[in-house]
Amino acid sequence: MSEVYIDPSPTNFQAFKDLPRDEPIHMLNLLLYRHLAKYPEGHEHHGNGWSGRRAYEEYGKTSGPIFRRVGGEIVWRGAFQTMVTGLDTRKWHDGFVAHYPNSGAFFEMIKDADYQKAVVNRTAALVDSRLIRFKPLMVGAAFG
Repeated sequence: MSEVYIDPSPTNFQAFKDLPRDEPIHMLNLLLYRHLAKYPEGHEHHGNGWSGRRAYEEYGKTSGPIFRRVGGEIVWRGAFQTMVTGLDTRKWHDGFVAHYPNSGAFFEMIKDADYQKAVVNRTAALVDSRLIRFKPLMVGAAFG
């Protein structure tokens, strides 16, 4: 099995922080849910039998107001069908692209006390994920 990731490494997060902070960003999210969510003992949702997908829905419900407050919006969402190029051993459940007006908005969100409570749901939900920052470019019919 390939390596799994839930949170950024210190090196990757520093690379993110070193990029320009005053321009719009798109964050590609690839999600692989746990069969059963894995909450820490003592958490209000521990032992409730939620699926990983259900726990991620809770993450969306509890973090959504903060995401919207900082100017975030989902600009694309999709359900995985098949890997065309790449390792076929990784089959994602869902993917989406989140737009932020700038990386400062992303930092504001993740530092918010209510977001830090909500992110427990994300951690409980996922067995693996990818979060990839992109600089938005022009879109249209051509590749170049």
